Amino acid sequence: MRRDARESDRGTGVQTNEFWAVQDVSFEVRPGEAMGIIGPNGAGKSTVLKLLTKILRPTRGYCAARGRVGALIEVAAGFHPDLTGRENIYLQGAIMGMKRTEIARKLDEIVAFAEVGDFIDTQVKRYSSGMSARLGFSIAAHLDPDVLIIDEVLSGGDMPFQRRCVERMQEFKARGVGIIFVSHHLQAVMDLCDTALFLQREMRAIGPVAEVMERYVQSTERDRVLPRRGEVEIVKAQLLDATGAPATSAEPGEALTLRVTYVAHEAVGNLNFGFVALRSTDRLVAYDGSMTSAELGLDTLEPGEQFVIDFGFRVNLARGQYHLECHVLHVPTWRFLSYLLPAGILTVQETRTFAGVANLELDAQVIERYRLDVELRA
Repeated sequence: MRRDARESDRGTGVQTNEFWAVQDVSFEVRPGEAMGIIGPNGAGKSTVLKLLTKILRPTRGYCAARGRVGALIEVAAGFHPDLTGRENIYLQGAIMGMKRTEIARKLDEIVAFAEVGDFIDTQVKRYSSGMSARLGFSIAAHLDPDVLIIDEVLSGGDMPFQRRCVERMQEFKARGVGIIFVSHHLQAVMDLCDTALFLQREMRAIGPVAEVMERYVQSTERDRVLPRRGEVEIVKAQLLDATGAPATSAEPGEALTLRVTYVAHEAVGNLNFGFVALRSTDRLVAYDGSMTSAELGLDTLEPGEQFVIDFGFRVNLARGQYHLECHVLHVPTWRFLSYLLPAGILTVQETRTFAGVANLELDAQVIERYRLDVELRA
């Protein structure tokens, strides 16, 4: 798909101020599958959805969605601002080829899910962005689509609504609906999708969601090092497995070591050496701990002194990708003298959990099983 800064009457002829918004993208989503499309702003994610919904025509190639398509790609997309919420429900249903009786049968359910009952007869131009997003998703989700196409507009809803949306999309998957989900909420993509496409005007990666997510997160990360302020500096960090080899992945319960090298530039003491694990997809803190200089046997550090600390830990984490951070805190003044993020990037591989952070080593056993004798009475 080519974009131009000005109107052109030269067909598909290349002009100097043209650029490719999306190029060389190819994928297929089968019934009952969910694909997440991720990438930075301006990567072409919404353009792909507009191509699939025929809002735009591709300059080259083709795209198709078979069956009834439920789509929400912009807040209030397709809404007539001067019509009420009720009237727009009927309008959207008609566009999707539904009969008026079918729409009327589902009207109450659509309104209840969107939580706009008090305003259903208000013009949608009076709606907030969150109300428009809720109504738009509710319409798309209740008109029995064969394909559901959802853009980032779900972020306009509050947390309970977002949770209901994800639950509804899980129901659709179970019923055989194909789903394409564009979102910057990476954890929602991880929880919902089977596959993912990392898009940056072209395909950077496509495949299992965990692998594509790892590629995307690593591509966006840059070492964040606090400029040296004098006393202590973090020089480098390595994540190692039990054999001392570099580690990039682990299973729950596995023992790992984060080896961190420091150098002191001035005489200093009374420090905290911090260790933090964050979930990469949403920066949720999975663990935040530290050791004092006294606990480590490091009293006053002398200028030019270099030392190495091994942070040993067990990966009691659920599946997903995590970033490790290390830092040095001067306790009396509560100043961060140095920090490094990421000090390591870790992918936890396990299949039991669906969501969460901690791996609780769940165990279960049947302790009693018996049949109830029920007397049937007329």
